[in-house]
Amino acid sequence: MQYSDTQIKELELKAKQIRRLIVQMLAKAGSGHPGGSLSATDLLTALYFAVLRHNPKDPNWPERDRFHLSKGHCCPLWYAVLAERGYFPKDELWTLRQLGSILQGHPDRRTPGVDVASGSLGQGLSVGLGMSLAAKIDKKDYRVYCLLGDGEIQEGNIWEAAMACSHFKCDNLCAILDYNGFQIDGKVCDIMELEPLVAKWQSFGWHVVEINGHDTKQILAAYDEAKTTKGKPTIIIAHTIKGKGVSFMENICDFHGRAPTKEEAEKALKELE
Repeated sequence: MQYSDTQIKELELKAKQIRRLIVQMLAKAGSGHPGGSLSATDLLTALYFAVLRHNPKDPNWPERDRFHLSKGHCCPLWYAVLAERGYFPKDELWTLRQLGSILQGHPDRRTPGVDVASGSLGQGLSVGLGMSLAAKIDKKDYRVYCLLGDGEIQEGNIWEAAMACSHFKCDNLCAILDYNGFQIDGKVCDIMELEPLVAKWQSFGWHVVEINGHDTKQILAAYDEAKTTKGKPTIIIAHTIKGKGVSFMENICDFHGRAPTKEEAEKALKELE
């Protein structure tokens, strides 16, 4: 599908607004995960505002495409996107992580637009596999998208699911890897090296698309390529920057799971104007 320069610019501006919401939410909550939320913002913005078939007024619409956030700790991003798309009022964002809020520290089904709870890492691709197979069994044409973290794919369950997705020819499934190079304990390459990552996924029978995860044109082209790939699942390996958009958070491991202070948030919001 061809996207105009105006559409691309609108998506880029929307991503910047979502980054602002993430910073504001986390600063108010006083806890949460900014690094991976900010790194995956462009990926999820393009998906929800240009690609995904869904209906915010009817979150359980049977014909909708499915999305699962496997790296559930980055739910501030998902919540901001869902609010911007009209799944619930934006005022709910300021209740993040509060007792009784529909927006908990990891996603669960009390949030409109969330199909499956997540947060225990390594399980999300298996969830995506189940959704994919359900569509095939029910002869439905909806697609399934699953966002993974790079530290997360060090877990064995991911590779069991990857093998099964290929075996069952889940070409309605698109995994998206937020490859920002950091996890809570440090650099991914120091904790458990993933490379050669493209070759690994290909050897498991996947179609692989490698992109700059902050280039909206590349992101949209990758989603389109996944739609036209038949006979095998697709993974988009998106190279991103941890904490993207906020200079003092970028590539800083400390901001994997530390919310900005009030002063840091004010500085971040100025950068994101």
